[in-house]
Amino acid sequence: MITIQSDLGEMTVERGQADGDALWLSAQDAEAATGFVKKPEGLCKGDLCVPLPPGREAAFVRGAEVNVAGLWRHLGRAVARSARGDAWVLGEGARDRAAALETLEAPDFTLPDASGRMHSLSAHRGKKALLVTWASW
Repeated sequence: MITIQSDLGEMTVERGQADGDALWLSAQDAEAATGFVKKPEGLCKGDLCVPLPPGREAAFVRGAEVNVAGLWRHLGRAVARSARGDAWVLGEGARDRAAALETLEAPDFTLPDASGRMHSLSAHRGKKALLVTWASW
């Protein structure tokens, strides 16, 4: 089983193959994880189609499988994986991250307080908020 985290959320696939820096998923699982669909013109998400580099199609498509990590890198987006290849994160590209930083607006998140009551950052938009974080390392 392989766990994948992307902008569409987290999902677990039972049939996938981590092969070094490649993550091969069935076309159905690739669509569920990334939103990209395998079409004759390339890999498409909505109106956006990414043509496969001529002569390098095999690096992205293998029969009915799609190398989603290869696609993500081809799009200039970040990819991280666990050492065993059983957990993958498909992140945003540098341009998207830079655009988000220029707004100086933190992404929304929801976390519980000590009593278990949930709080969202978006509930405090327009107000000053102090965020305190801690890590054991």
